[in-house]
Amino acid sequence: MAHLLYLLVCVQLALLVPVSVLSAASGAILVLGAIGTWRYSWALVNFLRAGYFLKIAYPRRKRRAEALYNVQTHRAHAFFLTTTYKIAPEISARVYRSVFLAAARSAGGATVVASVVDPADIRLIRHVFSSMPVSMSGVRLIFDRIEGTGKRDALAVSLRTIANQCPTRRDVVVFVDGDSCVPEDVVARTAPFFVDEKLGALTTDEMSEATGGRLFRDWFDLRFSQRQMMMCSMGLGERVLTLTGRMSVFRANLATHPEFIAAIQSDFIDHWRLGRVDFLTGDDKSTWFWLLKNGYKMAYLPDVKTVSIETQPRDGFIDSAIVLMTRWFGNMLRTNGRALALSPTTIGFFTWWSILDQRVSMWTTLVGPVSLVLAALFVDPLAIALYLSWVMFTRYLYCGLISLFRGRYFPITYPFLLYFGQIVGAVVKSFILFRLDRQKWTRQNTSSAGQTGKVRLLPNGSFSLYLHGLALCWLVFGVALVAGIT
Repeated sequence: MAHLLYLLVCVQLALLVPVSVLSAASGAILVLGAIGTWRYSWALVNFLRAGYFLKIAYPRRKRRAEALYNVQTHRAHAFFLTTTYKIAPEISARVYRSVFLAAARSAGGATVVASVVDPADIRLIRHVFSSMPVSMSGVRLIFDRIEGTGKRDALAVSLRTIANQCPTRRDVVVFVDGDSCVPEDVVARTAPFFVDEKLGALTTDEMSEATGGRLFRDWFDLRFSQRQMMMCSMGLGERVLTLTGRMSVFRANLATHPEFIAAIQSDFIDHWRLGRVDFLTGDDKSTWFWLLKNGYKMAYLPDVKTVSIETQPRDGFIDSAIVLMTRWFGNMLRTNGRALALSPTTIGFFTWWSILDQRVSMWTTLVGPVSLVLAALFVDPLAIALYLSWVMFTRYLYCGLISLFRGRYFPITYPFLLYFGQIVGAVVKSFILFRLDRQKWTRQNTSSAGQTGKVRLLPNGSFSLYLHGLALCWLVFGVALVAGIT
């Protein structure tokens, strides 16, 4: 009934608009049509690529990799690197049970390196290890006790610990976040793909177990459904756009390479205005960029699922979503600028274009609301009804297509959450683009405002505000000019 009511409202809004308004707002409609054609064509390309990958390309690659791996006598030794900081004990216990079970099932043996700050976590992890219902004789447990200086330092210290174990190119390092549960057969299902010597890492599908309100839970489910579609599309070209920090698997000799470790621990960019910006968050983007620039493939496994236990960081849904998007999009924008500087012949043209689209889409997404406001002010307020009808129909159709990748119906909240994520996400991206030095962890008090040795006429905050406002003014002016609204 909710879906039927939704569609009836969509139709009714469209019928409210007389033909005279359509004629008067033809310029704005033309702008929306042109941008919509571009965006929906790009979405269709990704849908088709994702479908082909999921049904044809990936099964072929999987069969080939498993056939080659099965004829080898060597079985990969798995190093599980797990970071734990300020996570509820019940979540940590569940995560480490999954890690220990996966380690016990690794045919080549396993080493679990637990990076912790709090001694209470060490006691908890030891208790979980000793109480496992399966034999742990083939699993070695190592603790790295570190200061609470951030995840990057924790990863670097533990990777050096793993390097001291002398891993080979046929072994794997499994990065596991402290709030993510891995499947027990993760090594058996991922190790065969590393028979391809050019494969540097891979990542998998994710399922969300989010706490908090209904909107927060549905928002994460929607995001992971979108992620499945896009990662399948990128997986076709063997260059994914991120190696998620929740759970990714790396070739061991690459993950313990000194340059790789240095890229995690002390990554930065030199910005023309902000100077040197040291990266506080976004370790998964640093690992991705290092492999990308060095020409390694990065695969996606759509049938291997990690469970991500998400907690709502703020009391309200909107506050929580903005906090998380600020961190996610900041990591993306601080990295994709330098990724664009890489040659398309090195990373693949489709990958390069997808990275460019990440930067362009924030502005094209804002064209719709800007056109709506201009048309409502200068043409006819009923243009709002037409726009809302268009938004409701297209987002509903998009959600329906995304649901095909999960094989289930979607709740009626999805179209609203999709539009919220697109518009608010675009605003957040445009805000961060001019403030790349602002960073903050969700669970930590540590933050960064960057470092700079540039000579400034205005403080960074004022100059960022000026440039951001100028960009938005040019956007409004460009839309008005093309739409003929003056």
